[in-house]
Amino acid sequence: MFYNDSTRSILDNPILGTDSYKLSHWVQYPAGTDGMFSYIESRGGKFDRSVMFGLQMILLDFFARRITREDVAIAKEIAAAHGEPFNEAGFLRIVDTHDGYWPLRIRALPEGTVVPASVPMVTVESTDPELAWAVSYVETLMLQLWYPVTVATLSWSVRKVIASSLDETSDDAASQLPFKLHDFGYRGVSSPQTAARGGLAHLVAFRGTDTLAAVLAARAYYDEPMAGYSIPAAEHSTITSWGPEAEVEAYRNMIRQFGKPGAIFACVSDSTDIYNAVDHLWGEALRQEVIDSGAMLVVRPDSGDPIEVVLRCTHLLEKRFGADMNGKGYKVLRNVRLIQGDGINDRTVRDILATLKLNGYSADNIAFGMGGGLLQQVNRDTLKFAMKCSAIRVNGEWRDVWKNPVTDPGKASKRGRMTVLRNRETGELRTALIEDGVWHDTARFEDAMVTVWENGDLLRRYALSEVRATLDAMS
Repeated sequence: MFYNDSTRSILDNPILGTDSYKLSHWVQYPAGTDGMFSYIESRGGKFDRSVMFGLQMILLDFFARRITREDVAIAKEIAAAHGEPFNEAGFLRIVDTHDGYWPLRIRALPEGTVVPASVPMVTVESTDPELAWAVSYVETLMLQLWYPVTVATLSWSVRKVIASSLDETSDDAASQLPFKLHDFGYRGVSSPQTAARGGLAHLVAFRGTDTLAAVLAARAYYDEPMAGYSIPAAEHSTITSWGPEAEVEAYRNMIRQFGKPGAIFACVSDSTDIYNAVDHLWGEALRQEVIDSGAMLVVRPDSGDPIEVVLRCTHLLEKRFGADMNGKGYKVLRNVRLIQGDGINDRTVRDILATLKLNGYSADNIAFGMGGGLLQQVNRDTLKFAMKCSAIRVNGEWRDVWKNPVTDPGKASKRGRMTVLRNRETGELRTALIEDGVWHDTARFEDAMVTVWENGDLLRRYALSEVRATLDAMS
């Protein structure tokens, strides 16, 4: 990576972590503007609820970094060359008066909260009357919250699908569920940072991952020593390097290396002919070795139609290894399982599980790996994320701010300063306007938002265990 002491001040410069046009916005607000209030919400989209997660990473990555005079000088130079004006006095005030930290108060719902669409997750308010514009200036980085929230929501939605299938077809749903969706997405993302944020978002709902960046992020940001787990597994090169004529020896080597009593190992088996591998190599030549090893072999198909391939492989494995009928009347394979990682998204997970159930098989028999479908095939519009200014203070008087475009009523924004209340009895979340910092009906409602950041201080730090517990309690 082109990252050293000479480039660090440019690439990490907090002033330049924004959209270019925001460099000109400080002079566009009404004269006398001395306060600003904005909020972040999902306006709906693919899911009607979302999982609040990832704000702590953004705060520690971007807002904990102090702005220096060197940052101001570099940003001034770049802005001039780029064709934008520059608020040098404003940024120097941040350096001199606020020790280099953004003068902002950030409140948010607890991480792990399941949030209905159109209920704010985060609010941002200025704390320095001379720097009200800072609220809007940080929108670019604040809105990166869309990514971990969207991945966490997608992962959680898949967990609900798998949980339902396990409840219907398994005798051991609770212990299996955390490992039924495995993150295969590291190689498909655009950067290690994306892998870390998205991969960790997946680990709010699950415990299986091959994205090491995610477990590192869990340690760094959420105080979790080990957030996810993996198993020894083959890739195509470790099988094809033996040559087609020695494919069975490649598989035998996997048994010898990893086939210990109680162990689990996975082997991609479609390098030549998945059906021959399952039926004759694993199912005949190596069958007894698999059984005698005491390990669980996980066969991984990696091509073809996922529904068709999984069902046929399941039939073949049952024929060769046998199956037992569980207490709910569904078959569970002996000694072997499948993991499908090719072509997996929330739809194919549902279809594969439904097909297995229709054919009498328990969800015990299958796990899923999701790569691009988990970490890449999402964008800000998946959940229609937006950060909008809803109030400004001009000469000490608060004014509501909103937009309501006739061309798209779905983009109408909220007005006024607000918080989110939780019904003490039902747990329902609702938006409420603030009047001088006071809301009404406190007998039925409590403030669900927490001040997590103020003027450079992280006031509430979440552990991943807390985040998971919050999500589990609301699922």
